[in-house]
Amino acid sequence: MAVLRPGRKTLLSPCTTKGSTAQVSYGAKVRWHRESPSPALPGDHPTLRVATGGPVRGSVGSTPKGLPLMRVLARDLSAHVGTEVTVAGWLHRRRQLKSVSFAILRDRTGLVQVVLTGPDADQLADLTEETVLQVTGIATANRQAPDGVEITAPVLTTLSESARPAPFDLYRPNVPAGLSVVLDHAGVALRHPMLRAPFEISAAAVRGFRAHLDGEGFTEIHTPKIVGTVTESGANVFALDYFGRPAYLAQSPQFYKQTMVGVFERVYEVGPVFRAEPHDTARHLAQYTSLDVEVGFITDHHDVMAILTRTLAGTLDTIAHEVPDALDRLRIALPEVPEKIPEIDFVAAQKLLAAHTDEDPRGEPDLAPAHERWLSGWAQREHGSRFLYVTGYPTIKRPFYTHPDPNNPERTRSFDLLFDGLELVTGGQRLHRHSDYLSALSKRGEDPRQYMWYLGTFAHGMPPHGGFAIGLERLTGRITGADNIRSVTLFPRDLHRLTP
Repeated sequence: MAVLRPGRKTLLSPCTTKGSTAQVSYGAKVRWHRESPSPALPGDHPTLRVATGGPVRGSVGSTPKGLPLMRVLARDLSAHVGTEVTVAGWLHRRRQLKSVSFAILRDRTGLVQVVLTGPDADQLADLTEETVLQVTGIATANRQAPDGVEITAPVLTTLSESARPAPFDLYRPNVPAGLSVVLDHAGVALRHPMLRAPFEISAAAVRGFRAHLDGEGFTEIHTPKIVGTVTESGANVFALDYFGRPAYLAQSPQFYKQTMVGVFERVYEVGPVFRAEPHDTARHLAQYTSLDVEVGFITDHHDVMAILTRTLAGTLDTIAHEVPDALDRLRIALPEVPEKIPEIDFVAAQKLLAAHTDEDPRGEPDLAPAHERWLSGWAQREHGSRFLYVTGYPTIKRPFYTHPDPNNPERTRSFDLLFDGLELVTGGQRLHRHSDYLSALSKRGEDPRQYMWYLGTFAHGMPPHGGFAIGLERLTGRITGADNIRSVTLFPRDLHRLTP
């Protein structure tokens, strides 16, 4: 038998979420054993048995009689050549030839090829792809087999009912389905190695994010997702009835993470946030995972940007070291994070756009998506960086808790981080004096009483602080080059989707 690794892919093709029939194209190739089995090893050669629900029968070799065989994962099989092993997983594909048959088993680490010979090989025809199997056999060295090892003399045990057909063939290197089909059947579709890979990357990103911040003395916190006040004025929220009182799904842990700076100085959180914004685009979700950071005792927003730069570098480094197979499958080259990411002032960015494009955005309070794409291209050309900080956004476009620029109250000590043309991170310095909060709310015509618990924290002394939030799905989407953020989101929630 051979341990097979999924091949490589080109990136997810553009798809809509409404009945698209476009195919998702990948360049992966599953390697098959040559059409002749390995010579049998000396000793017993048990015949194939398909025993529904029963245990694998007695062990051989060095395993004590009567003790269960330890499961071996696909990636570790080469270390067990010449011994009896037990593997388990899903029947990824079956292939029957005249004198030999092959069963390809899939587990969480890769693919395993099982060689079946003789008349018992015909019984493989009774098994369907995705049926869960346990296979006990001999890990056999064979130089002509992929990765140099295969399982021979197998005994098969079914661990599930015969599986129903998947919405498409999961063993094919190309995903013959549009994004809507994948999302409708995500519980099964995501078993495809290419569709699973972005979520391996996403999981590694979270591990890297946590590990880096832990190393910088941050404390992880977990804050409520049902709240009584709106975090960002004017933003759309999901309202709900909370035992007869109005409540909302949290747009952000902003108030809580600022509050906890007064307890731990440095905090972070990984959790869901909710935005009831009726956008039907390839980059918006109603629920996403936010990687939030808040840090005390800063000078200004540049201290926050320095922490973000280091955190991003640490996160990408973890991805590179922990999931190289996923990156290889998707043919991904991770971006390099410069020690100092290039930075441009908001007004200067608008002047640059006016001088070099057909648009003149000067005077506008924000950058359009097309402007962000152009600026990212400029950063790549001029600085060799896929990342770009845009700083000094207008006060009118930032939440009331954003610290103004002391030299220009119409501007703020805030920033966005662009990554390959998309706003990935928003952050900045916050107000930290109670009186400044009262003044800021008054200027916006808001009643401070609705923020009483939050404002009370600042009446008891808070240090200068700031923070940022990274959208996990946007980060994964930029890394993988996905055209639609839903393709890197587990069970996405948007304007149309509430199931699965």
